[in-house]
Amino acid sequence: MRTPTGVIIFITIMLLLDTYVFQAVKSVSQALSPKAKVILYSLYWGVTVLAVLSFLIFVFTDQDFLGKRIRTYLFATVIGLFLAKITAGVFFLLDDIRRAIQWGVIKIFSNSRVGAVDDITSEGISRSAFLNWLGIAAGGTLFGSLLYGFSNKYKYQVKRLQLSYDNLPASFKGLKIVHISDIHSGSFTDKKAVAHGVDMILKQQPDIILFTGDIVNDRASEMEDYMDVFSRLKAPMGVYSTLGNHDYGDYVHWPYNGITKEQNLELVKKVHTDLGWRLMMNEHVVLEKDGAQIALIGIENWSSKARFPKHGRMDLAYPGAEKYPFKILMSHDPSHWDAQVKTEYPDIDLMLSGHTHGMQFGVEIPGFKWSPVQYMYQQWAGLYEEGKQKLNVNRGYGFIGYPGRVGILPEITLIELV
Repeated sequence: MRTPTGVIIFITIMLLLDTYVFQAVKSVSQALSPKAKVILYSLYWGVTVLAVLSFLIFVFTDQDFLGKRIRTYLFATVIGLFLAKITAGVFFLLDDIRRAIQWGVIKIFSNSRVGAVDDITSEGISRSAFLNWLGIAAGGTLFGSLLYGFSNKYKYQVKRLQLSYDNLPASFKGLKIVHISDIHSGSFTDKKAVAHGVDMILKQQPDIILFTGDIVNDRASEMEDYMDVFSRLKAPMGVYSTLGNHDYGDYVHWPYNGITKEQNLELVKKVHTDLGWRLMMNEHVVLEKDGAQIALIGIENWSSKARFPKHGRMDLAYPGAEKYPFKILMSHDPSHWDAQVKTEYPDIDLMLSGHTHGMQFGVEIPGFKWSPVQYMYQQWAGLYEEGKQKLNVNRGYGFIGYPGRVGILPEITLIELV
């Protein structure tokens, strides 16, 4: 997208979409006075010009220009407008298809003289005021909800799960696990709000804390201002962590500020160590309580999706864990469950993942859950069960790209083994 060709293509699409949507705006504004139309049309195209300029600023200036907060909101607003116009455009397209069909019917079946029929065009068939207003309302609702979602990005919610297992050693019954994922420290702009989330975690008094990857967006330096916040996370049985796809720095042009990609990854690993967390790199550890033992397995990122890395090595992490009666796997990407865990490791009792964020957009009400991300990930938020195996997909502690959440709030999962 940062190439001149990519930028030109995206802006061209934006302008074509704006021109298409403008036809509907003109249609529903016919009853306005000429002066009101001038004001409305000027506002419409003024917003378009500002959106294009904002996009160019985001693409062609350094990340320090205007500051992270302003840049983030500018980009999110531009993308929000783009998505809202696409949504509205779907309704306008339906109307144009209706008009084209109506024109075709008239063209074929009219008994009028040929000349009169030839004068009829799709433009001569009036637009549907209902579909036009419906499209504008749908696009406006989407854009409004995205703006509202800015206020939800730090509204942490505690999701409580009680999981029952017949093979869980008696000593571990009642074990309280806090599962968090996807901190994405590079997106944070409110340290006090982030610290409040950590307070909420500690308030749960967990026996153990498990973090399943993406501690940064790209660079280890993004954690500098938040080391004192997350170093407060402590638990009697420790804090364990894994790497996610963003932790490898695959989305940055390296070197950056004199640091190579390989050096950055080592610095990311050091962040975990400096926080006092035990980073699991394709290995397992034994958790012991009152003489009983279970296995905790942690692997690097492993995804069945082609665009995400496969650094995880179950062939290294699993051997030796099979002798323990109960096993927990920490693996960032939930696609790992269907692709490998269920078929090759059926004795993994509980897998913990994150990665999807629930796309930070969706609907969750009792008995119904929906997000666009479900068309890419079969398991995308909450608890999934098949046979004796269970998977929990955390909705993410942080956020990335869009600085907000609509319907899918940031999550702290409290799991109690019963």
